[in-house]
This record gives sequence, structure tokens and C-alpha cells, in this order.
Amino acid sequence: MPIVGEAAGAESIYNMHGQLSHYFPNPSGFGVEEYPLPGNASIVQLNMLSRHGSRYPTKGSGVETLAAKVKNYTTGVLGDVTFTGNLSFLNNWNYKLGEEILVPVGKQELFDSGTLHQYQYGHLYPNNGTKIVARSTTQDRMLKSAEYFLAGFFGLDWTQNATLVLARENLTGTFNNTLAGYYNCNNSNTAVNLGGTNATTKWASIYLANATARLHADAPGFNWTVTDSYNAQSLCAYETVALGYSSFCNLFTYEEWQGYEYSVDINFAGNNAFQSPTGRAVGVGYVQEIIARLQHHVVASPVAQINVTLDNNTATFPVNQSLNFDFSHDTNIMAILTAFGFTQFAPVLPDTHIVPNRSLIVSHMEPFGARLDMEVINTPSPLSGDRSNGSQYTAGPPTTYIHFVLNQRTLPLGVSFPACGARDDGWCELSTFLEVQSASLAEAEYEYSCFGNYSAVPYGTLTDGVPLMNETFTA
Repeated sequence: MPIVGEAAGAESIYNMHGQLSHYFPNPSGFGVEEYPLPGNASIVQLNMLSRHGSRYPTKGSGVETLAAKVKNYTTGVLGDVTFTGNLSFLNNWNYKLGEEILVPVGKQELFDSGTLHQYQYGHLYPNNGTKIVARSTTQDRMLKSAEYFLAGFFGLDWTQNATLVLARENLTGTFNNTLAGYYNCNNSNTAVNLGGTNATTKWASIYLANATARLHADAPGFNWTVTDSYNAQSLCAYETVALGYSSFCNLFTYEEWQGYEYSVDINFAGNNAFQSPTGRAVGVGYVQEIIARLQHHVVASPVAQINVTLDNNTATFPVNQSLNFDFSHDTNIMAILTAFGFTQFAPVLPDTHIVPNRSLIVSHMEPFGARLDMEVINTPSPLSGDRSNGSQYTAGPPTTYIHFVLNQRTLPLGVSFPACGARDDGWCELSTFLEVQSASLAEAEYEYSCFGNYSAVPYGTLTDGVPLMNETFTA
């Protein structure tokens, strides 16, 4: 599909759809080299956190609003508009999307992910007649994503190899659930946590000004707005994953697609990451679960969103399992990265212009089917942190490391956690990582962040994923 301003060899606009992007491996990495597993080293545990696959829009979302507006203006309900020029297709266009469940390619994304993980980590399955425990939630797309993944990993008879434990989501009442931690954090769902939304609205009025003028001219009597332009870009993304094609995509220039990608980045930064007052709090319960797994113990007392009924029972929260598969949501995974303290993604992104070469690019971090693989690796002795000229072991005892891989690219732990050292492979000694993470719960300020009485502050005021502890800020 021709896109105005797209240069030969440029990144596809379909990789610029933020969290609505069909899965693709991070194309640029996170700033470190990728190295193979060195000789005599072994991966001994995997903790995988996966997002669900591509889905239909959320009920009541902006794309449904635009679709209803088009229908009303082409059927005489609010007028009798005839679209012209690039919008002529709307005269015979029908909205064909469902709501919230997986689209066909979303099922494939998770099946393919399961198959890839079998190649990478299948050796960790004990294959002794026992079942591993995997975790998801009761939401339809979450349940189905886990099932398709497990089918890819084990085969269609996966129920002989795994038990799926489901946390309750979107049911009457609120149940503790680290895989959708925002339900247990009241302030994350109120006006004090709209900094990202406000930033996106401001930025959209800038980068979509020309597009809105063009499209307004092709929609006489329709009153085409900036909001309509933004919803049309989202419709391109949703129709592409659901139907394989969308006429909305070439309504916008390459530069306007770069603007859309950036709009998602500042939205996540302000609503779910380091510019959000609840960024750390929403994800901290899951971080505590990872710490418990790495230290081989259950969680016996209430901590943040943790469901103690499940996590204080080794039947539902195994403590010596080498393969752990968890399934979650995009915003929750962003909050989990924030709760871990990945300050690589903390710099404030302005809401007035695009910052090139930034670390926080949502389409590279949380596309549909995103996966964070946390590998525990044993080596026979310490491994040199400079692997540019090959992997060299140094004198010393056997050593255990942890390696974070987000969408098939290494997250460099030393960048965000200086105690890990400036290793060029991004690894960290497990004991050091656990020492760093021992402060994560206190740093999240869970009770105050989620239930405290504090004021909303302008986007960009917050930089650490927690609220201001006083009520002073510079407007």
C-alpha cells in the first residue's frame, strides 16, 4: 500500500501501530549486543510473561465511535453525507469488527510463540509424567491466548502436560490479580492517572492538524475532527490484524504514522510507566512473585495485588518449576517493567515533538503477542562482562545469572541497575539482581500510590512511577 513520504527501505507503518501492532521482533534492540549461550552454560529456569494475541477493539472504543458516526451520516440519521476524494470508500464502507476477543492472527501469534519457545526452552520440561502450572486470567482473550500458546509448545493434547490456573478478571467484585494489577489499584483508574491521555490529546492536535484539514475537505457536512483522524488511524491498525487490509491506512503520510506511534509512547509513559503515579504500584505484585520464584518460596502474607490463596499453595504457585508461563495485558506488562525499575524507559518524552532514538517505543515493547523471557543461567565459573572478543570464563566458583529478553532482544540490566555492572551482554548475577529487587516493593509505595489522596499533576512532572509525596510542582 503506497504511503506518502515513505522512503525505500523505511520501517513499515504496520510496525508503528503501538500496542495494536501485529507481533514482530524488536528490530533495533535495547542498546546491547546479542550473544549466544556460552559453552558449558545452561539455562535452568524460564519465567515468561506474555501478552495476549491480536484482538478486536474494546467495547465503546474510539473506533466504534467513528464507525457509528460514519453510519449515521451515510444513512440519513444525522445527515446525508457523500464522501469525496480519499474518503470516497466510506460511502460503501461497513464496520466489520467484533469486540475484545482474539482475531484469527492473534491465535496464530500465540501458537507460533509457543512453538518458538519449545525450540528455545523445551529442554526445561521434565517430561516425567508431571504437569507444569501455567497462569492466565478468566478473560476470554487471555484464556484463549494461553491455550493457543500451550498448544504450540506441547501440541493439541497440552492438557496432559500443563494445568492452567486462572485468576478472576472482569467478574462481579474485585479479586487480587497480578496479571491485571490495575483492578486492585483504584487510583490507576481515576483522573489522577490521565497524564498520558492528556499528552496524547495535545500531541494529536499537533501532528494530525494537516491530516484533519485534508480529510475535513473530503467530508463535506461531516465535521471531521482531530479525534476522527486519530480513530481512523486506530481503525487502520484494528482492521489490518482482523481483516488483513484497511483503506484507512493510506489516508495518512509516513510522518503522520510516526506521530501516531509517538502518541502511543507518551500515552503509556504517562498512564502506565514512569510518568504515572501508579506505574510501579500496578506491576509490583508480579515483581514480588518473580522474586519468590527465584528464591523458591511461596507468598504467605498479603502483598500488593498478590492472591495469597493461590500464591501460598505450591499446587497453584510452584516454587521449583523450571518452566513458568504467565499471560497478561500490555499496560500491565509496562507497569511490571516500571516496577522492576527499568529506568532505561524513564526519561520524559515531551508532548510537543518526537524524540528520535528513544528507548520507550511501545510497538517494540508491547505489540500483540509480546513476550518477556526471564532466563536463569548457570555457568561453571564467572563469565567476563566483555564478550566482544568471545565468551571467556574467569577464575571463581559456579555462578548464576539472570537474562531479560523482551521480544527477542536483550534488556540490558546494567543500564537500569548499575550494581549489575556494565556488561555488554546485559546479564546480571542473580544474587545482585535479587538484592536490587529487594527494594522494589518499598519503591512502589503501593498503598499511597493506589489509595492515597493526592492531586493530578501535569504530564511530565513525575519521573519515577510514583506520586509526589508533597503537593508542590512547577506547572
